[in-house]
Amino acid sequence: MRTVGDTLHFRTGDDDVALVLGRAAPRWAAALAKPPPSLATKLGITAGTRVLVEGKIDDDALAAAVAAGTAAGAHDPDLIVARVDDADDLARIAAEHHALLERDVRLWVVYTKGRGAPLGETAVRAMLRDRGLMDLKVASVSAALTALQFARTARR
Repeated sequence: MRTVGDTLHFRTGDDDVALVLGRAAPRWAAALAKPPPSLATKLGITAGTRVLVEGKIDDDALAAAVAAGTAAGAHDPDLIVARVDDADDLARIAAEHHALLERDVRLWVVYTKGRGAPLGETAVRAMLRDRGLMDLKVASVSAALTALQFARTARR
């Protein structure tokens, strides 16, 4: 990939592509050359993040992301990562951690994506919005899993 004047040049498969982007061409080239963020970064997990895990971590990418943080006890997490595929499990987790969620501890709900998934995005959003939580971010975890981040909505 290279820029010549206001044009970004690159090759994809057997095709040469030239995009005339004006003064933005160098910025586009730099952005495209930059590696994508890690899953831990997308989830907001750093070495100092205390992570409370709920459910079975059955995905290598998710396990690596969670391992980037520090294991938290039930009363002191900065973040909750809940791996669920069942509405009852999600309801239980939301109820058990109600006090943490009231303290604005963020909750990532990780679940199977796709039409055949046992728990879909609409059900996750509806259940947690009914509990006063708002979805803030979405992150693709892997080919099979997706995640939604929730936090307490602002009080008026």
